[in-house]
Amino acid sequence: MKDQRMRLLMILVLLAGMARAECGRPGEFDYYVLALSWSPTWCALEGDDRDSPQCDAAQDHGWVLHGLWPQYHRGWPSHCRTGERPPTRAMTAAMADIMGTPGLAWYQWKKHGACSGLSAPAYYALSREAYGAVTRPEVFRKLTDPVKLPASVIEEAFLKANPGLAPDMLTVTCRAGRIQEVRLCLSKGLEPVPCGRDTVRDCTLKDALLAPIR
Repeated sequence: MKDQRMRLLMILVLLAGMARAECGRPGEFDYYVLALSWSPTWCALEGDDRDSPQCDAAQDHGWVLHGLWPQYHRGWPSHCRTGERPPTRAMTAAMADIMGTPGLAWYQWKKHGACSGLSAPAYYALSREAYGAVTRPEVFRKLTDPVKLPASVIEEAFLKANPGLAPDMLTVTCRAGRIQEVRLCLSKGLEPVPCGRDTVRDCTLKDALLAPIR
């Protein structure tokens, strides 16, 4: 009987956490996660099959802005109900230079921006400001051939290029054996802050593939 009660309690806790991660009140969160995606990885795994314009070599995309995500210390809000107007096509198209496609800009507003408590123009402006404030190491743009390296090398390069960052303020993720993203934790004022446990997804690969910019 005791075991059944414990299982029920665990299920209730899990459901509560899931509910918190799928809703929330706009503007009520603890910090932001700025997600920078290595475009060649996304193109190799998804974009090429979609014939995405992001993957056109003429675009010269490296670290693109995946999104600016409101985050709790544990969990995160998403798809919040907001009274703010959705972005126009012109707004989303204007973000394609750093986000790859207008479609991603629209999706990020719908899932994350609506939880920021900001209007769509203000959210995009803040996202652009956050993206522009991070120095993206030039060394990765100079690659001419694919390389395999420890994921920790990516983290070290970002730390060296951004002296205000500490190791607990960013995490590097991998997918399908490739370097996927660098995620940085920022205050609402865009100052670097330690990441919560839910954000840390440190890739431990010693031979992660990093393809060059097209």
